[in-house]
Amino acid sequence: MQPSKKVCVVGAGKWGKNHIRTLHKLGALGGIVESNSDVLNQLSQKYLGIKTFSQSDDALSHRGFLGFIVATPAKTHFEIARKIIEAKKHVLVEKPLALSVENAEELVALADEYSVNLMVGHLLLFHPAIKEIKKIIDSGRIGKLQYIYSNRLNLGQVRTEENVFWSLAPHDIAIFQYFNETYPISVISNGSIILQKSIHDSTITQLKYINGVEGHIFVSWLHPFKEHRLVVIGSKAMITFEDSKKGKPLMVYEKKIKVKDGIPEKVDGPVEMIKYSSKMALTEELTYFIKHLDGRHLEISNGRHALDVIKILVDASNQLNIPTD
Repeated sequence: MQPSKKVCVVGAGKWGKNHIRTLHKLGALGGIVESNSDVLNQLSQKYLGIKTFSQSDDALSHRGFLGFIVATPAKTHFEIARKIIEAKKHVLVEKPLALSVENAEELVALADEYSVNLMVGHLLLFHPAIKEIKKIIDSGRIGKLQYIYSNRLNLGQVRTEENVFWSLAPHDIAIFQYFNETYPISVISNGSIILQKSIHDSTITQLKYINGVEGHIFVSWLHPFKEHRLVVIGSKAMITFEDSKKGKPLMVYEKKIKVKDGIPEKVDGPVEMIKYSSKMALTEELTYFIKHLDGRHLEISNGRHALDVIKILVDASNQLNIPTD
């Protein structure tokens, strides 16, 4: 990795610290912006020689950074990312890119205008198992993609400002868009409010795509046990990924339904466990970002992909009567 490819992290909260630690291991940490002076002092002592700033404007005036990571509260993403893009610096914004379609569209347009890469932290797109599933789909092994569903369920963490849909569903919406590479023609969403007024605790969102693919996303933080399950159905075979199970198994089932003389018949074939890399998704994500600090086009998790995620979130939220800004 070129030593000149230094990145500055804006925001040193829980997730910002993960970025800082990983970038340091990759030899690409150049600076840290954090308004809490105690936290900033601790980090400056831990990461000797790293530039520290209390405001992002001061960091932008420093010439030593090729890229920035925005790991601040979601409501601040738009303004901070806009300033970084206008300074002609590449930027990775933690999800969500923005809290409105209009703001997300503006950031994408600005990135094009200033010829910088706008990447969004949809981390699971860099999970080795998700990347392997994408390869299997593209190889044609499961035949025509027909249906995808995901369950992201657990007991807590219940939030008081953000509903379960905006908290958990972006992960799976991003995966659905990654697999389908087209915008859904239909988004239908409904949910349940149980614990707090106006904050949904569970939602089910159905998506339909022009290529005939359908799917649903079920998220809940009011569930007796943890379940992170992704199922992909094809005309020839099926895939499951159980992220919450021991060993996080990725399986391909040579199963399908064959219609013979108008009668559906089950075809039950072998089941294969698929091996995949044990690399950390955040390391893979940041390595990808660093490699594209030269301005090469981002194929994964770029601004336009993130804009589609925001559009789906807002479309579904409008049906749930959830405020989107």
